[in-house]
Amino acid sequence: MTRSGETDALRATGVPLIDLRRWRSGDERTRAELAGELDRALCESGFLLLDGHGIGSEPREQVRAAARRFFALPATAKAAYATPVGGRGWLPPGQEANAFYGEQADPDRADLKESYTLGRNFSIGDPGQDALWFAPNVWPAEVPELAARCDEYADAVRRVYAELLEVCAVALGLAPDWFVRRAGRSPHTFNINRYPPRRETGTPRDGQFRIAPHTDWGMITILDRQVGYGGLQIQARDGSWLDAPHVDGCFTINIGDLMARWTGDRWRSTRHRVLPPPAESPGEELISLIMFLEADVDTLVAPLEPPVGPRQDYPPVRWGDYLLERAGAANVS
Repeated sequence: MTRSGETDALRATGVPLIDLRRWRSGDERTRAELAGELDRALCESGFLLLDGHGIGSEPREQVRAAARRFFALPATAKAAYATPVGGRGWLPPGQEANAFYGEQADPDRADLKESYTLGRNFSIGDPGQDALWFAPNVWPAEVPELAARCDEYADAVRRVYAELLEVCAVALGLAPDWFVRRAGRSPHTFNINRYPPRRETGTPRDGQFRIAPHTDWGMITILDRQVGYGGLQIQARDGSWLDAPHVDGCFTINIGDLMARWTGDRWRSTRHRVLPPPAESPGEELISLIMFLEADVDTLVAPLEPPVGPRQDYPPVRWGDYLLERAGAANVS
């Protein structure tokens, strides 16, 4: 969807477009207005589109071009870089089966995708924790340019993330650096997802998707996606599924379960899915760049007190423990 057609589609889904340039250059009143718009978006749909983030199309397309070279390698070559969910390297087709939290993933209907998954280049100085959360990335020798392009992109997205955390804090009436101070030593997961065409996957099984209905796990997801017949859908409050809006150059932003829990369900961690490869376009192949951004893994999450957090019955949970539980549930072994 181009900007000329954005208004009706954005209104239909309840997903607004927010321009981060208003935060960067605005006075206190403008910033408060922007934070209010973000608050309403995360209360109502859990999603928003982000413009003005400052990351141009070139670094995103450079990552895609390098990733395509890797995905085009024979499976025998890619197997040298294979990893389970939560690791570093190649997640082969059939390796991951997403599901809504509390529901059982079906390994016989594994997600119709393959991924290259990366983490943050960082160290907290604890060998055990570094090995678990900041393991070295694995780079394919066949595509030497992938490392630099991914590192450049991930660093740029983390800068946007820090700004979004400031907006989130102001939206909740907290000090602007409240979340930033709890995320400086955080890991992230950077997934490059390839959604193969139907002529490669064959006809999906009943109830099988490119990514099955699920919620994200952590703080904030920053997604750069391509649109197609088999694209992203968001579940509305009434249970219906709506095509997620797309505006050229804008990121799709949503929050995860732990951020929703932190706000006492003031903000929604919304179920979403990626449709199966379509019969209407059997050659459709899409590549998404997905950054799952987190808080520090030792952060203890308990609902913020009223009036911020309407729900107070969630027991405290350690950030890293929750992530490990969810990764284990999604892994097809």
